[in-house]
Amino acid sequence: MDPTTLKGRSVLTWLDYTTEEIRYFLDSAKRVKEESRGREVRRRFAGKTLALLFEKRSTRTRCAFETAFGEEGGHPVFLSTADIQLGAKESIEDTARVLGRMFSAIQFRGFTQATVEALARYSGVPVYNGLTDDFHPTQVLADIQTLEENCGPAPGKKLCFVGDGRNNVARSLMVICAKLGVHFTLITPPALNPDPALTARCTAIAQASGAQIRITPEIREVEGVHAVYTDVWASMGEEAKKEERVRLLRPYQVNQALMEQTGRKDSIFLHCLPAIKGEEVTAEVIDGPQSRVWDEAENRKHTIKGILLATL
Repeated sequence: MDPTTLKGRSVLTWLDYTTEEIRYFLDSAKRVKEESRGREVRRRFAGKTLALLFEKRSTRTRCAFETAFGEEGGHPVFLSTADIQLGAKESIEDTARVLGRMFSAIQFRGFTQATVEALARYSGVPVYNGLTDDFHPTQVLADIQTLEENCGPAPGKKLCFVGDGRNNVARSLMVICAKLGVHFTLITPPALNPDPALTARCTAIAQASGAQIRITPEIREVEGVHAVYTDVWASMGEEAKKEERVRLLRPYQVNQALMEQTGRKDSIFLHCLPAIKGEEVTAEVIDGPQSRVWDEAENRKHTIKGILLATL
């Protein structure tokens, strides 16, 4: 593919990208991770600025964007809803127009997908989705990088998400796995099945890539998978639903017995973090030898830098 076609583009969801384009981002991330092990200082973002808009709190997303951009000589500016008028006194469209005149690019982490899409539509600069209630594209790119580092090339590998099927990470994993030919199993209670329209769309994409998409309530479907993935039972903004989620998802806790059901000694455990140990995953698993969550967290930085380099 011609990498110049990526310049100036936003990353809002992987539905907008081809398999080859996602592969290019992964290859870029691998390259910059190798570069990070050396001592050479690069300044590829010198003279560029990045607005970091946050409605929701963050550890990995904020740190990954700030370090990836800053160590390349760029100037990231953190802006929370306490700092600017985003969607309050000023419309999102007007905020986008202003920021687009002052910044080289914008990152948004917040609630609605409509907000990040409006920022992309009206700003005139690349916009990156650092998480919305619908999608978390930069997270799952790091997840695939971690899968490949431990299990080899993505096509044909088996990844299983256990937990809330409507979760933004689960939805994003279904999309990127369908694009890259990774067999994706979502183990979730029927009450938490993902949007049927998105499932249908991913199933159609998977037919072209050779992936298989399965949604099931049966824990035994973890058999044979290369990676088991989970996330918190109540995402940010859903705290009022916590009691109900615990009731539904308690049988879906990732513990050592579940990991052993994969039947593979080389199966790895993934989690986007932060984790609530003793709820969606036991300490024995997340702190154990099969866990790759710290590599996965580090890879947020490398994949985000790969995205930034390709689009800026």
